[in-house]
Amino acid sequence: MPTYQYQCTECSYEFEEFQNISDDPIQTCPECGGRVKRLISGGAGLLFKGSGFYITDYRSPKYQADAKKESSDKKFEKTEKKSEKKVDKKADKKSA
Repeated sequence: MPTYQYQCTECSYEFEEFQNISDDPIQTCPECGGRVKRLISGGAGLLFKGSGFYITDYRSPKYQADAKKESSDKKFEKTEKKSEKKVDKKADKKSA
């Protein structure tokens, strides 16, 4: 059952009411007896638990394979650059 927020149009009293969806909206203010309007609220936050909620969970096998290849290519480039730096440092030491 949802919780609805109401505000009195006469005294501006705000309150919440725990009601069934099928229940009629409240018409009178519990404080002054004036008319109330139901407010639109943001509601509670959603919690997604378990797998299936990430965009990567629904990727095609081809996309997943390409992404793995791309990430392994980047790792290879990084290790290649590191080894080049080591070779350059050794060459600098020998020439000095």
